[in-house]
Amino acid sequence: MRVFDVTIAGIPLKLKSEKDPELVKKLIAYVDKKVLEALPATKSGSLQNAALLATLNMAEELFELKGKALTQLEKFEKKTIRLIDELESSRAGKA
Repeated sequence: MRVFDVTIAGIPLKLKSEKDPELVKKLIAYVDKKVLEALPATKSGSLQNAALLATLNMAEELFELKGKALTQLEKFEKKTIRLIDELESSRAGKA
């Protein structure tokens, strides 16, 4: 477990993680960017509200990506089943 000194939206934090340091840097940069992008959208300018808005935006991205991944997986699954059926029919015809 490593401890990282990070800053998100100007707030210093200590973060414990077993993840690769480069991944941690990318995650911190991503979250920092999302919070700073959300800040102007909050009427109060509250960092807490910006953090919540950024979290909701990231959750929306995650759900959209998961949906796309599941759709692609279903397509691959159907195609695989079709190909297996074709191979089995081809084999049965040769027997």
